[in-house]
Amino acid sequence: MNLFRSNASGLSGRSLRVLRWVMVFAVAVLFWGSTATVAYAYEDPTLLPDEPTLIIDLAKSLTPVQEEALSQKLETLEADTGWKLRVLTQYDRTPGRAVKDFWGLDNHSVMVVADPRGGNILNFSVGDDFYELLPRTFWIELQTRFGNQFFVRDNGEDLAIIETIEALETCLRQGGCAVVPGLPQEQWILTLVTSIVGGLVCGFAGHPRKPGQVIAWQWMLIFSPLWGILFVAFGIGPVVTRTSDWLPLVRNISGFAIGVLVAFLTPAFSGSSSPEA
Repeated sequence: MNLFRSNASGLSGRSLRVLRWVMVFAVAVLFWGSTATVAYAYEDPTLLPDEPTLIIDLAKSLTPVQEEALSQKLETLEADTGWKLRVLTQYDRTPGRAVKDFWGLDNHSVMVVADPRGGNILNFSVGDDFYELLPRTFWIELQTRFGNQFFVRDNGEDLAIIETIEALETCLRQGGCAVVPGLPQEQWILTLVTSIVGGLVCGFAGHPRKPGQVIAWQWMLIFSPLWGILFVAFGIGPVVTRTSDWLPLVRNISGFAIGVLVAFLTPAFSGSSSPEA
């Protein structure tokens, strides 16, 4: 600090001001140049391939075999249904907005973007015509199911992309979906838990509260909104809307029945219930 002051004292006031302006200008030029370089690397239209393709895999998320099979699937789907699906994977480089002109994306098109830099690798550029068949809640569920970190960690980026395309293909071929088809294990476990809890509530409500009474039907009806929501809306609804497999449905119904029996036959619940007025 003393050395700087001693050198600065030897300069005239005007020279010192000129030197300061030169330093500020040099720093500004360096900052602008580095920013321009990063922006150019981030959005670079020259990354677009020379030949037409349905998949641009800049992040190398797919193997050549997977990319070829997926490209054929997208081509067949477009020929059969008219819906246009495209896939773009990127990491530190992206063609940016130029990809929309390259693919001719319109209201009848969807671009699936896979970028592992964020918390969720999936993003969608959805044409307006798709919302008539696939509501906005569908896209949110699709993103959270296949793009979350846990799914990618256990299955890989390639399977996240492939499963996403297969779900879209299934829904487009059947004329639309309100929810994403398929029932993941963690979601089925949640439906099973809510079914069991609904059964416990129903069994507790059915405890006899008067001498000689076998089942308190009135109390079961009073509590029916609660156990009905737990069992029907949260236990059965997500299963029947996402899969035609009967096994998860039977398990949830069995869980509800077991919950009813446990709560109805447990003496602790019977002792805690107050007599009916």
